[in-house]
Amino acid sequence: MNHIDVKQAIANGETSLGIEFGSTRIKAVLIDRRFETIASGSYEWENLLKDGYWTYNLTDIITGMQEAYREMKQEVERQFGITLRTTGSIGFSGMMHGYMAFDHTGELLVPFRTWRNSTTGAAAKALTDKFRFNIPERWSIAHLYQAILNEEPHVPRIDYLTTLSGYIHWLLTGNKTIGIGDASGMFPIDESIRNYNELMLKQFDELVAAKGYPWKLKDILPEVRISGEQAGQLTESGAKLLDVSQSLQPGIPLCPPEGDAGTGMVATNSVRKRTGNISVGTSVFAMIVLEREFSKVYPEIDLVTTPNGSPVGMVHANNCSSDINAWLGLFREFYEAMGQQADTNQIFSVLLLKALEADPDGGGLLSYGYFSGENITGLDKGRPLFVRSPESHFNLANFMRTHLFTSFGALKIGMDILTKEEDVAIDKVLAHGGLFKTPVVGQKIVAAALNVPVSVMATAGEGGAWGMAILASYMINIDQQESLEDFLDHKVFKDVQAQEMVPDGVDVKGFEVFTDRYKKGLAIERAAVDHLEENWRG
Repeated sequence: MNHIDVKQAIANGETSLGIEFGSTRIKAVLIDRRFETIASGSYEWENLLKDGYWTYNLTDIITGMQEAYREMKQEVERQFGITLRTTGSIGFSGMMHGYMAFDHTGELLVPFRTWRNSTTGAAAKALTDKFRFNIPERWSIAHLYQAILNEEPHVPRIDYLTTLSGYIHWLLTGNKTIGIGDASGMFPIDESIRNYNELMLKQFDELVAAKGYPWKLKDILPEVRISGEQAGQLTESGAKLLDVSQSLQPGIPLCPPEGDAGTGMVATNSVRKRTGNISVGTSVFAMIVLEREFSKVYPEIDLVTTPNGSPVGMVHANNCSSDINAWLGLFREFYEAMGQQADTNQIFSVLLLKALEADPDGGGLLSYGYFSGENITGLDKGRPLFVRSPESHFNLANFMRTHLFTSFGALKIGMDILTKEEDVAIDKVLAHGGLFKTPVVGQKIVAAALNVPVSVMATAGEGGAWGMAILASYMINIDQQESLEDFLDHKVFKDVQAQEMVPDGVDVKGFEVFTDRYKKGLAIERAAVDHLEENWRG
């Protein structure tokens, strides 16, 4: 669309807005009918450790949303000379899981407990055993049950329990609704009815019946909606809250709020069965859309859904790029100490490309980039660690390859369960994240780890806010009975180029050798956790 057409589309409300609350950034993206970004805005934020819980305060949540919207709105005005007064649709997404509990007046009963908290081990294990379904520590139901086990005084007062995206949607529409993908990180979903599992709802109520709470679980959970459905309209108070300039008009339809995993699937066109995506950052997770249920419960694998309700196997590792970034910072210091002017992107690219020159297995080196605990390998805390033997082939290439391998070490252990124990068929995986800005290297390593073709799309950098805008657009532009998969394939991504890399047999074998070393060496990492204090400088 040309400049005039885009301006007309903005004036006519032929646009869709997606706003995502990520762990370090809130981002707003406005797209046109061709799904291209018109304008965007963002707000940087950080979680806080308060009274033993990782949280974000409500003021930052609202301020961040307003700032991201304001920046996006200003970009529209700067580029097109028009004030944004309406859009065709809006959608909100956010970090999945966590715990936001409210009383009947709308008061938040305890500070928002995010997915990052690992304080629910007893509850998660008890519910997994009760349901015979894996309940990770991050899930909302695990947080609720742990609060019950702890006999926290706020529990009887709970009137509504939701996620971050569900909270924002409620504020702006008045509707206690959630998209099925985000809901699947609160409580198990029954694919056949595309709603909460009724047997498990009953089991939970029976489990806590002796407490005499004035609520049943289903009554305090948000209503589940599927992608393509309308989930409310922007209220007058909601419009004023989102746009402090009060230019935005109420009445705009909102799609179901979603989790960041779901928007990542949409942004990478990986909602069809036998496809998946891998998101690489501080943590790393892979989402594979499944054709059938598992034969048994695996604590290493979360079972969630796509935004249209298909089951997904999610392998989530807490640690990925932090240790590589720390080492790159060290190399940058050395470079500057030599009197050179450092370009961070160039240093990053040069060092990553060295990994292509390495021995297939990394030359006998070993590292663990564990800044925090890692559920997949059974560690509740982490200690970044680099280890080698006198016989190891210690050079820069092997050093970098080892750190790339270990970034995906825990993820590979989880993925091996899918592919080797459950025979899950995967046709292709779409990858996104900063690692893939350097050509070839990241794709080559991930293809070796998963032993499946890995593609990177030109749109992969657009991120979850763009994916949320796509879901909002799907709601108003859906053809009759058009599935989300077909909408993405035939409309959104029909002209998008993807660069695919198939696994190299030598790399695959090398990663297997490294993985065996990685598993055996976990005893060293456990010893480091046991014997090195968190602050051991003395």
